[in-house]
Amino acid sequence: MIDRASLTRWIERPVFSDFIFGVIIFNAVLLGLETSPHVMAEAGWMIVTLDSACLAIFVAEILLKIFCYGRDYPKDGWNVFDFLVVGVALVPGGGSLSVLRALRILRVLRVISVAPRLRRVVEGFVSALPGMGSVFLLMAILFYIGAVIATKLFATAFPEWFGTLGRSAYSLFQIMTLESWSMGIVRPVMEVYPQAWVFFVPFIMVTTFAVVNLLVGLIVNSMQDAHQEEEILRTEAYRDEVLARLAEIERRLAAQTGENADSAGIRTAATSDTKN
Repeated sequence: MIDRASLTRWIERPVFSDFIFGVIIFNAVLLGLETSPHVMAEAGWMIVTLDSACLAIFVAEILLKIFCYGRDYPKDGWNVFDFLVVGVALVPGGGSLSVLRALRILRVLRVISVAPRLRRVVEGFVSALPGMGSVFLLMAILFYIGAVIATKLFATAFPEWFGTLGRSAYSLFQIMTLESWSMGIVRPVMEVYPQAWVFFVPFIMVTTFAVVNLLVGLIVNSMQDAHQEEEILRTEAYRDEVLARLAEIERRLAAQTGENADSAGIRTAATSDTKN
């Protein structure tokens, strides 16, 4: 009978994680090679076979974890993530679902669940989402206000950029990203409306340099918090290990002291009998 506890300790060893990490990277290379018609013409059968072998390893890993963890398996979000990513690859890719074959590259995302540092980045990003929601709402309000103003001011002369509310919002988004904002949009507008900079410059200052940097700051702070929490957990685990070792040493010393006391008592009794 298979010992579940021993199997759990085995799959949690770094060697097992490193092996899965190597398979993920190897599978990513194979999926990249599938995009080359020349390579597929020369060794397509081998690439498909190796890809199937990688998928079989991923499925076996998930089944092992389900067997070892039982009901605790879905409690870990990363286990659910791995299950969904691998499950997409098992869906038949024929007919209307042929697009799912392209989604097999999502298996590369399993690198995140295997690499602790990447997990820390993603966890920091996820923990920042509530705060980011407020920032996104603020940005949406600013964009709506800016789009309404831009449409009313510049729609007549530049209908392709500011003719509707949607076009104005898209043009302002391009301006916010600083992609060809000056020579592509603002300067042509200023040739017709010389005072247009009074609108565009404050918009860039508020959205690009204030709101976007606020988003970056939230993500960085969340990652730092996640890192500190991980350090605290690591310190607590180390402390528990040290305390367990000290308790074991005390137990052995106590047992050894008892044995010495028993031996001394026996020798004393023997000496008394000899004297008598």
